[in-house]
Amino acid sequence: MPLFSVIIPLYNKENYILQTIESVLHQTVADFELLVVNDASTDKSMAVVSQISDPRIKLIENPKNLGLSATRNHGISKASGKIIALLDADDL
Repeated sequence: MPLFSVIIPLYNKENYILQTIESVLHQTVADFELLVVNDASTDKSMAVVSQISDPRIKLIENPKNLGLSATRNHGISKASGKIIALLDADDL
């Protein structure tokens, strides 16, 4: 079980999501899982995320657009870490 679960709700942030994920992957604490929850993006966000290869990344897909709060809660429900960290898809 990882210490941290980082939850990133993702909706149409193809221009930012790579930098956001890289900022998480380069943290000095490595005991984490990263859950990217796609909220039915209509751009190429998921194509960008799918190209990143790291076993700590888990991709979760909402079947339809549920909105930010429901998407965060979906990620939290799938998290296995002791501590939950929330990060927006366009933050570093």
